[in-house]
Amino acid sequence: MSELALQAGAAGEDAGPSGGPGDGPDVQAALDGDSDAYARLIARYQQAIGSYMWRFTRDRLRWEELVHDVFVEAYLSLRGYRGEAPLLHWLRKIATRVGYRWWRCRTRQKVESSLELQDWDQVAGADLGIEAAREASQQVHALLAKMSARDRLVLTLLYLEECSVAEAARLCGWSQTMVKVQAFRARKKLKKLLERGDDSQ
Repeated sequence: MSELALQAGAAGEDAGPSGGPGDGPDVQAALDGDSDAYARLIARYQQAIGSYMWRFTRDRLRWEELVHDVFVEAYLSLRGYRGEAPLLHWLRKIATRVGYRWWRCRTRQKVESSLELQDWDQVAGADLGIEAAREASQQVHALLAKMSARDRLVLTLLYLEECSVAEAARLCGWSQTMVKVQAFRARKKLKKLLERGDDSQ
């Protein structure tokens, strides 16, 4: 995937279709052992999942590993896909789990950020050019790196991915009430972090 495509996805542009007309037959063929069928599914959704996973890391090698992990986990879990929702929705749920798990396991980074609290919503909702989007995105990720995986996940989904509370709850496997409470707490921690200039969580 090109760097431009990644930046477009990171800037909040449409990541691609929610489903393809050939998903059902390809899923069944993959379950029957047809490796070409699963390769078609990967090709169909690699860009959408790649753009989504760019939210979890700015390290290209790590990003490639995370995208790979998503499709490996999806393949191993394929029998659990019921076809009740578009395949991309199911893949994004797995991707959220993979990214969250990596955040929890990684060594916490100490990163300085100059992002102001009032800039948070502006960055999340702004219509920015590629260069400005890259700079703003780097600031946001530097700030999020200081927070816990749980706080980082809910802020990323609600403010960067612009998910509704219901969508965030589905992706995380939480109740909508839990998403609201977690978002409220995360915002308070974000405010304190910026006000105090504290690197601790």
